Amino acid sequence: MQKTSIQQIILALMVSMFVLTAWSQPNTTFAKQEGKDRVRDLSGMKWKFKMMLPGEGVKKGLHKLPSEDIETLVWNNARVPGDVYTDLWKAGVIDDPYFGRNNVKAQWVQQYEWWYSYQFDMKTLPEDEIVELVFEGVDYSCEVWLNGHCLGKHEGVFSKFSFDITKALRTHPWDAQKGRNMLMVKLDPPPQVNAFVAGKKTPWFGDYTRDLTPIGIWRPVKMVQTGKVRFKDVYAHQQLNKNGSADVNLEIEVENTSDQPREMTFEAALNGKNFKMKEIKVEFTKTIKPGVSKVEKNIHLAKPMLWWPWDLGDQNLYVADLSVKEGKTNHDFNKTVFGIREVTMKWNPGFKKDVDVTYPRSTYINGKFHFIRSACWGGPPDIFVGRTNPAEYRKLIKMAKEANMNNIRIFGWHPPEIPEFYQYCNEMGMTIWQDMIPLGTGNIPSDEESLGAIFNEGVKVVKERRNHPSLIMMEGGEEMLFRTRDPHFGRKFLERLGDSLQAHVDLPYVPDSPMTDPVAQEAGFKPKEAVHALRYFYEMGRWLHEDWYQTHCDGYPIVPEFAITSVPSVESLKKFIPENEMWPPGLSWGHHWADLTRLRMQNWDVFGSEMKGSLEEFVNATQDAQGIIFQNGIEHFRRDKPNLSGIALCHYITYCPDMKWGIVDNYQEAKRSYYLVQKAYQPLLVNFEFKKRRWDNKEPFVGNIWVVNDLYEEFKDCKIKFEMTDESGKVLSTKEFEVAKIDGNSAKSFFAIEEEVLKTVKDKFHVNLELINKKGEMISKNDYFFLIGDQEAARKKYNAWKDERVKQENLHGRYGSYYHFFEEFTEQGGKKYESGTQTPRAIGF
Repeated sequence: MQKTSIQQIILALMVSMFVLTAWSQPNTTFAKQEGKDRVRDLSGMKWKFKMMLPGEGVKKGLHKLPSEDIETLVWNNARVPGDVYTDLWKAGVIDDPYFGRNNVKAQWVQQYEWWYSYQFDMKTLPEDEIVELVFEGVDYSCEVWLNGHCLGKHEGVFSKFSFDITKALRTHPWDAQKGRNMLMVKLDPPPQVNAFVAGKKTPWFGDYTRDLTPIGIWRPVKMVQTGKVRFKDVYAHQQLNKNGSADVNLEIEVENTSDQPREMTFEAALNGKNFKMKEIKVEFTKTIKPGVSKVEKNIHLAKPMLWWPWDLGDQNLYVADLSVKEGKTNHDFNKTVFGIREVTMKWNPGFKKDVDVTYPRSTYINGKFHFIRSACWGGPPDIFVGRTNPAEYRKLIKMAKEANMNNIRIFGWHPPEIPEFYQYCNEMGMTIWQDMIPLGTGNIPSDEESLGAIFNEGVKVVKERRNHPSLIMMEGGEEMLFRTRDPHFGRKFLERLGDSLQAHVDLPYVPDSPMTDPVAQEAGFKPKEAVHALRYFYEMGRWLHEDWYQTHCDGYPIVPEFAITSVPSVESLKKFIPENEMWPPGLSWGHHWADLTRLRMQNWDVFGSEMKGSLEEFVNATQDAQGIIFQNGIEHFRRDKPNLSGIALCHYITYCPDMKWGIVDNYQEAKRSYYLVQKAYQPLLVNFEFKKRRWDNKEPFVGNIWVVNDLYEEFKDCKIKFEMTDESGKVLSTKEFEVAKIDGNSAKSFFAIEEEVLKTVKDKFHVNLELINKKGEMISKNDYFFLIGDQEAARKKYNAWKDERVKQENLHGRYGSYYHFFEEFTEQGGKKYESGTQTPRAIGF
């Protein structure tokens, strides 16, 4: 008898250990454990994957692989979240698509279907529990099986989808064979025509990478175990009241998966996530019918702690812990983090409604004007999501804040971001201006079923992100009307999209950007809606940069894009350019979107030289030129505050190694231009207004000293120090000015400068500014350099260079083709590309 008892105890311990092992294996995490709420995250490297010809996987029976079998052990390893290209590269199937021109060798990948498998064990499931398999994001379409049972199909990169797998699960408390499960996910070959999937997949073209369509399970897959009644969604819908109080209306979407009504008790506890407060608890009972229902509960806060952008206040965040119970039995739990803030839009001064503009473009947070100092995100940090991680997101958002940005714009060429992106923006006080789904094309299907799918994708995206206080502005498309065949259809579509989004969140919405192109004008938008400050780059040579922004960018309420390019550092170049192509630039430069003629031209504009003495000199000069053009343009725009209410550079980061827009490269390294933007985006900025950068020795140097203040803080009894030096550092002039008061939220010209000191200067001279407060502390610093030269002669030379550039481009291809930089490829001057031993070099170097 005693022996039997010992054996029973040992057996019970073994069973208990197996159950713990089954649910606590590697790559498994738990949510808050109370009652029946359990979340098993299937993220990690335990996935396997295999290539099949389209349609052959099912024919060969992959979806019916026995759950106990070990055949998938010899498949290639895969990571979820991740992507097919990265998994193939790590497995040695393809070469690094980023290096040289390797990505053209990987284009076969997108012609196949890819099968992902995951094996796991499952303990016995109590009768009153259900298990849901949740896919947070698959790119682009897939079909899912569990233990040979087809769970269903899904299309759309950004929308979550799920399956009730309770009946399909194989379970056993201790027998591994009987409790083993096989999950199979077939990824269809990715789409090849973006117009057919617009809004449901990120565009894979544009001046970034080269025709590789992303594919993969790009967000986590989870198994969620709950009772029969479970939460589907919680929205903390807020309202600020005139007396300073706030109402938080918890809009709870709940599903009763049984076939009978159930009387459920809801409990909610409200606390400060990053500040202390007395906990608020509420409890109420509702009868929940079978299916999905909506339940609401209001919580009144007499003195709410508001969320602000970092330069306007504190980033107070609340957390609501909710549970739904039946008697003493917990069915499900939910944790929702949110911030209380009110976003409103007002008309920009100087613009007439429905004459100049159709929409207000000044953003107010909790009643305060929020001047937007932004950059288009340019992300995700990597187009192949398997090569990035949340730590990179945190670093990049922190760097954006350190560059004095207070906003990040996700525009229509890039996807809605992962939850961590919004979380870090919430915590750091960065606001988000977002095209809710990527619409970088105006050519979309016109049938109602397809349009409904796009609207549905947008609604799912906004519902998942609407609790984040950092999200302050929604946009519909990005240059969408540039390319639409039917302007009026395009406008109606964008307005319908806005109606769909605003039905679920109280946020401002603008249909498209910039809406000042001829097609948008034909659709009925007004002539001053916004300006994409891109023409300096695309029409390089038509204007010197300071002439351009003074004559062709003024008079708009907002600048959603301001673009110029540069080359990553030499150390970064070594990671993706073959050594034998490094200098002078070889084919891989062009392949990675180095617009070599424009890079030379913008160097000359800024420095009076193409700066081609060495690789390092050229690279550094492109970064400095990018930064100086950004600095001068940003300051010019900011001086027009409050008529102008925001600027977004194009871009902040870049999602693959390239020679293009970012001020932070694909390896998260800041370019030299980053620091010039950091200077120009100081919330309190002393700056110098000038009309030209080239000055004659015989003329006086003239300009005006301004202070722009985006802070709601007055500065009294300040001083401004002004200094001019020549190229050797010799002081040419120094002055000090008294400033009685700098108003909060202001932009003002304080002092005129006219200095007759250029007679001895040879090539260039510098201007340095310091703003000193009454304590003697420097609170803003700025500097510039100018050239000795003939401004009019420089304009003529630049114009002639433009004509030469355009002729070269028109003879040998359109924008996007880099062959025209290489004579061997265009067969100029009798040259030919006839052997792989050749290393063509770019013209002009």
